[in-house]
Amino acid sequence: MEYQESLYTQLTFHYVNGTSESFNLYAPIESDGTHQTTQLEVRHLLKKDWWIVNLPEQTVFINVDNVLKMEMKPALSQLQGEDVFSNAERVTALNRSR
Repeated sequence: MEYQESLYTQLTFHYVNGTSESFNLYAPIESDGTHQTTQLEVRHLLKKDWWIVNLPEQTVFINVDNVLKMEMKPALSQLQGEDVFSNAERVTALNRSR
């Protein structure tokens, strides 16, 4: 299966045990060229206790209690509203001291 790079969103989950894993989500882009569908799905997803990633070879169930952070690339530039820090800039990378 071949996809253009601009047609997918990469999600990376960072778990409480220190591990992480990434998935490429191939979602259709709206007819106006936006990622509106992905933005709505993310808002809906964040309200759930379990996240389901359906891969060609398996289905992965992720319990949100085990997730510390989720990263998404490319950024959802149009994501706005309550609980969103818009126009933010990262100053330092995440550090772990152990």
